[in-house]
Amino acid sequence: MTTSSSEQGVSLGMPQLPAPDYPDDVRARLEADGREIIARYPDSRSALLPLLHLVQAEEGYVTRTGQRFCADLLGLTTAEVAAVATFYTMYRRRPSGDYQVGVCTNTLCAVMGGDAIFESLQEHLGIGNGETTDDGKVTLEHIECNAACDFAPVVMVNWEFFDNQTPGSARRLVDDLRSGAQVEPTRGAPMCTFKETARILAGFPDERPGAVEAGGSAGPASLAGLRLAKGETAPARVVHPRRSTAPKDRADRSPAEHLSSHDAPQDTSASDPAHPAGPVAEEGE
Repeated sequence: MTTSSSEQGVSLGMPQLPAPDYPDDVRARLEADGREIIARYPDSRSALLPLLHLVQAEEGYVTRTGQRFCADLLGLTTAEVAAVATFYTMYRRRPSGDYQVGVCTNTLCAVMGGDAIFESLQEHLGIGNGETTDDGKVTLEHIECNAACDFAPVVMVNWEFFDNQTPGSARRLVDDLRSGAQVEPTRGAPMCTFKETARILAGFPDERPGAVEAGGSAGPASLAGLRLAKGETAPARVVHPRRSTAPKDRADRSPAEHLSSHDAPQDTSASDPAHPAGPVAEEGE
């Protein structure tokens, strides 16, 4: 005796209807912008990534309508567009907030406090990973390395850097974003909404006064090695972790001793004489 799928509680579902089109005025505007983007590339399908940013700038995420628009403009199937839109994490697949707050929880940021920051923000905002606050202002997510390890732990808002964060500073940051207070990143251009950021990523100029001049670059910690190579500064003295004398209080340490908190000796099995590294029993025991 066989059991039908309905009796097993399995729903096969119905085929999804084609996505609706944009209203005529919106489509005409997006087509004009889209043609401008496509003209930059010798192969039109190379324009797919910026076109996805363009439609994301329209609705705040890549909708099925946006995917259909990209497919129509480039002569692709919607399946080909969806394969790209679902591969890259910068393309949102559902409605999200004005400010994408990403906490790096990759290895270095995690051990420097990124995990604690992420847990603190989840509790403070009352949302989980990938969720948005009720006011539509903040979407919280943990993110992979953003190449700012010299400033760990790092929080990014709409892909702008907020370096050397703590749970307290991160909570103040999201509170300011939700209240509409002016927020300045550690490095880079002034803050704008996620939709505005998406349009810039689509390749259109940032026309805000002073925004281009304020564009971010590597910070001082990242450039320390380059300055040393050029002989522009004296080598920093890093205290050996196995020195016999106790380290001075953090407030008494000179900047030359430690370029960043990463260099500070820690009481671990490798540095604490009372707990030496290595096996505690003879081999074979």
